Formats: sequence, structure tokens, C-alpha cells
Amino acid sequence: MKTYFITGISTDVGKTIVSAIVTEALHADYWKPIQAGELEHDDKHTVEKLITNTKSKIHPNSYALETPMSPHAAAAIDGVSIDIKQINAPKTKNHLVIEGAGGLLVPINDTQTILDLIKPDYKVIVVSRHYLGSINHTLLTVNALKEKGFDVSIIFSGNEHKTTEGIIYKMTKAPVIGRINEEPYFDKNVVSEYAELFKDRL
Repeated sequence: MKTYFITGISTDVGKTIVSAIVTEALHADYWKPIQAGELEHDDKHTVEKLITNTKSKIHPNSYALETPMSPHAAAAIDGVSIDIKQINAPKTKNHLVIEGAGGLLVPINDTQTILDLIKPDYKVIVVSRHYLGSINHTLLTVNALKEKGFDVSIIFSGNEHKTTEGIIYKMTKAPVIGRINEEPYFDKNVVSEYAELFKDRL
């Protein structure tokens, strides 16, 4: 069984939709170690609503923080300190999809970042979305992961931008699983269609 860690080049680039698609494609379990903000409608609830298979299990967060901020700041407001030793992947005999918070170097406390949650045997999927500066953010993210020896691939999110995607591929040589287009909405049917499309590439 494999573990897939979904990270993004920034916030709001589509990590949760990608997580739902990969979870559905593999009938995997899903876990978001740290949730900051929107606890009533958080990412694990979103994933649960978007998948159709009955095998996937949604695991509880290790830390559920009230404020939609960087985890280290949200934890400070809640009066807690995030201890990485308390963040342990759920035991499962299934594939596991782990969703990070924000980008790769988002702090979780005064000394550690989201990158410190990624184990050497995880397959890492970087979600890249085109905006001014996204090439730099994508190259920084992918190169940081490759320097540490991780198995890295990319999913593009949003409308196609050939020059951006082309240079990212040329400069990283990271496999591209595919693109999630700028859909009018995402529901179970849309997620299921992408899951079928990406299944053999995962």
C-alpha cells in the first residue's frame, strides 16, 4: 500500500479537490493532519462529500484549529503548540492520501514546517496553478522535494497555460499526472470522471 502526500505551491490552488480525486481513484483513506479554520465545513468534510466509493475512510485531524491562518499562528491563538510527535499517520491496510496545509514551507511551529510531515517513502503530488509567480513557486517546491529524494509528480489545476506548464516540465522533469480544468463546479460525478482519468497514472 502506498501513501500519497498532496501539497501545493500556495494556498487555494486546489489541494482538496486533488485529494478527493486521488482518494476516489485509489479508493484510498484520507487524512489531513492539520486543519486551520472552517471546522464546520473543513477539508475532510469536503472530501467525504465528493467521493462515492465505500472503501475509503476519512480519518480525524491530529490538530483542528479555529483560525484560518498558518498553523503555527492559528495554534498560538488557540493556546496550543503543535508537537510533530503527536502527528502520527493513521494505521490502515489501505492506500492513504494525506493533504498538507498551504504550501511546503508553511510553519507548523517555531522550528518545523509541512515538509517535516513528509516521510521518505511517501509519493508527493504537487498541485500547481497558473498565476503571476507560479513558475517560481512551483520550481522552488518541486526542487526542494527532489533535493530530499522524494518521488515527486505534478497535477496542474485550472485552465491550461502552455508556456508555464512547458517550462515547469522542462526544468523539473517531474512526471505530470494531468490537469484539473476550471470546472463550473465540483460534485461527485466530476470527481469520479477525473478519478477514472488519473487512476492509471497514479
